[in-house]
Amino acid sequence: AVRLRVREALGAREPVGEVQVQGWVRSVRSQKEVLFLHINDGSSLESLQVVADPSLENRDLTFGSAVEVQGKLVKSPHKMQNMELKAETIRVVGPCDTWSFPLKMKKHHPLEYVRQFPHLRCRSNTLGSLLRIRSEATAAIHSFFQDNGYVHIHTPIITSNDCEGAGELFQIETSNEARESAEKTHFFNVPAFLTVSGQLHLEVMAGAFTHVFTFGPTFRAENSQSRRHLAEFYMVEAELSFTKSLQDIMQVMEDLFKTATSTVLSKCPHDVELFHKYIAPAQYLKDYFFFFPSCRISYNEAVEILKQASQTFTFRPEWGCDLQTEHEKYLVKHCGEVPVFVINYPYDLKPFYMRDNEDGPQHTVSAVDLLVPGIGELCGGSLREERLPFLESRLQRLGLADAYQWYLDLRKFGSVPHGGFGMGFERYLQYILGVDNIKDVIPFPRFSHSCLL
Repeated sequence: AVRLRVREALGAREPVGEVQVQGWVRSVRSQKEVLFLHINDGSSLESLQVVADPSLENRDLTFGSAVEVQGKLVKSPHKMQNMELKAETIRVVGPCDTWSFPLKMKKHHPLEYVRQFPHLRCRSNTLGSLLRIRSEATAAIHSFFQDNGYVHIHTPIITSNDCEGAGELFQIETSNEARESAEKTHFFNVPAFLTVSGQLHLEVMAGAFTHVFTFGPTFRAENSQSRRHLAEFYMVEAELSFTKSLQDIMQVMEDLFKTATSTVLSKCPHDVELFHKYIAPAQYLKDYFFFFPSCRISYNEAVEILKQASQTFTFRPEWGCDLQTEHEKYLVKHCGEVPVFVINYPYDLKPFYMRDNEDGPQHTVSAVDLLVPGIGELCGGSLREERLPFLESRLQRLGLADAYQWYLDLRKFGSVPHGGFGMGFERYLQYILGVDNIKDVIPFPRFSHSCLL
């Protein structure tokens, strides 16, 4: 027998003799003359209808049980599907106790409910759709960069640098080190941390390949249990050599977003529709997914807009202070609920590697944040400081010259104007699907109260 995935069976154009389909039972309906099953193997949101003789039914053939069905793929008389499987044999591979199984047949379970079962929630329709969308979005992002001549770099997860300079790092130590209260000998001879960004390592590679990107896990030890923060998340990062324009960086951000989103919408239409039907009705699926009309303002303009707002903010907007989420959402609303590029942030607000604009009293750097409706900041980037004297001066003031001597070497040997950006993958998924809690777009909720995975 030809083994078919459910998605392949549903997409078949002609009948096929002797096929085998494996999956989990989503519904069972036994009538006097016919037994109906719907089985799903995770390859699509839709399940495959199986038609069988009632004699094939047994007590283990229940909702949630794993089955192997062999028979013929035939045209379905039902208007809602093209093909169905006429079963000759049904073998229950793994029975399921439906009484204790927390997911119930033909019931839509809210995200809050399935969050209690991190080891089983991927079997729900919503999380199944989310994981298929994650998979397609990941492939689309890789394809975008590969199609545009970028080289994919695997940047280190264990590192000794703090790229963001915020100190929100997870330090790595062996179990022996953790037990020793006296002076420690570090495993790597220096303190080591989980990476907060692959950017600095990408800059190394951008000195040889001009266009590079990475897509991997990053970690932030930010003490926040909010609905928009994760301790571990995936980051898409890119670096472009031989660019003097912040507009070039913004254009890549925009193109990446449009390309990835168009691919997800074309390859997972039913999965996306499920989110917009049950999770965020009539939200987010708008023309700007494709046309991306955007607004561009400077940090100075953003602060003035916030100061003149009739809304009362928890954090008072002042020049020189970072924009909070409430500020970002207001700016998006002020600009007509379209993506907003905010450029040229205060020099003292940003990390050492951002390019000095040399713009007088209001000292700024060539930085950009992309703010989107419902989320706030989605992407952040900048031109990098390629001029050795400027970089040396800033690192000396920060007391980092010795630690970043290798970074200064990049400016001594063939330095070129360059820049880059990073995009939080989970925030991207939040945005296109309208999910309120970022913990609902990751495969496994971290350190769940019911299951430590």
